[in-house]
Amino acid sequence: MESTNIIELKHVTRSFDDGFSAVTDFNLEVKRGEFVTFLGPSGCGKTTTLRMIAGFDLPTSGEILLNGRSITDLPPYRRPINTVFQRYALFPHMNIHDNIAYGLKQKKTPKDLIEKKVKKVLALVDLEGFERRNVSTLSGGQQQRIAIARALVNEPEILLLDEPLGALDLKMRQEMQYELKDMHDKLGITFIYVTHDQEEALTMSDKIVVMNEGKVQQIGTPEDIYNEPINAFVADFIGESNIFNGIMTGKRRVRFGGGEFDCVDDVAEGTHITAVVRPEDIEITAPEKGIVQGTVTNVIFKGIHYEITVTAGKYEYEIQSTKNASVGSRVGLFVEPDGIHVMIAEDHTNVFYADINRDFRLEYNGQKIETSVTKIITGSRRLEDGSLVDAQGDVIDLNRTRIRVEIQPEDIEMTDEQDAGLVQGNISNLIYQGDHYSYVIQTDLEQDFVVYDEDLWNMGDRVSLIMPLDKMKFVYDRKK
Repeated sequence: MESTNIIELKHVTRSFDDGFSAVTDFNLEVKRGEFVTFLGPSGCGKTTTLRMIAGFDLPTSGEILLNGRSITDLPPYRRPINTVFQRYALFPHMNIHDNIAYGLKQKKTPKDLIEKKVKKVLALVDLEGFERRNVSTLSGGQQQRIAIARALVNEPEILLLDEPLGALDLKMRQEMQYELKDMHDKLGITFIYVTHDQEEALTMSDKIVVMNEGKVQQIGTPEDIYNEPINAFVADFIGESNIFNGIMTGKRRVRFGGGEFDCVDDVAEGTHITAVVRPEDIEITAPEKGIVQGTVTNVIFKGIHYEITVTAGKYEYEIQSTKNASVGSRVGLFVEPDGIHVMIAEDHTNVFYADINRDFRLEYNGQKIETSVTKIITGSRRLEDGSLVDAQGDVIDLNRTRIRVEIQPEDIEMTDEQDAGLVQGNISNLIYQGDHYSYVIQTDLEQDFVVYDEDLWNMGDRVSLIMPLDKMKFVYDRKK
């Protein structure tokens, strides 16, 4: 019985002599006729994986199967696979017909069959009658269609497309998305597509493979990837998201972002979680009707909706609404239970942002952090006029610069001496985890901190958090 999987990648890894792994333990099954998209940021391993499927690059370990048989070491020309690149790689000295027919001529295909095949693919890419045109007279979109036609004329079982629309303008790119999907539906062959553009992936794919740092993060349908992201990276990369650290406070009850909400995820009380709320799932209400209250700080009209920013204490919510709001107005925010996606937190690292004062020292909550900016921003230095420049000599605008501070829960000390710590708050949740208690401290800044401590404190206790300088990790962030 023939397998429904046309391509399988089993534990595929591609490493280099310097120890860098572009792809690590990659596993995937591609069904016959599927449109599969590799999606992720630059450098995540998408193209390397595609090149290994094509045979241009070989795995360091693992296996690639075609129709159930290993092709791991098979050269490209012996694989029923063709590739379309972002750079069209058309022959400028040949007309359209000869560009498309080139591969068939190399195979010594009969002339009448070549004519028949070229005519068929030109009709497919909607360029009938263009056979004798020079490729230099074509638009970018037309040239890309010719590149696709040249690949399709060989009737491959699998068509690989490596960011083929990257060089096109927005309008042409959107048009080509629908044309490619239509071609796929008509041909019925397997498409494997590489892009960093989430819209392309969501628009065209049957299955999306989200990648980051050489590893698969999630595999699923566009709906699954968007509505049920498996971790914070996927949630942040696919679409716009509000992402908060939080904790389960009861059965299908969760606290994050300055409020306590009903949700549909039945996660044990006391579990530290990451909550994802899409901007379109947040409803702006009168202040007294909202679970969270805040102030509108920014409004941008986007044509079909308004993008509205609401600041609630130290939290910031991004909202998409068809109704306008006035900057400076006080509003409430409400989210239906099914608009909240809860993921068990993978990392309890505490993150906060420190300001830079005029002495180029860090401050948080009005308290000084005893380190200088020049120690944090590599290569930075102060000039005689008092300004601060980075390693390239560019002036650092303190009004647009902040320092991200990270500290682990086990590195924070709790004390009842209120003036001893960097920030103060009350214990809002605790859970025993075998050899320590995990506490959530709701601070006066409306930001939660997670602290691990061997001693038992009581719910509601007022504590101060001591954060040793040598336990803090500082990250320079210019996006304030």
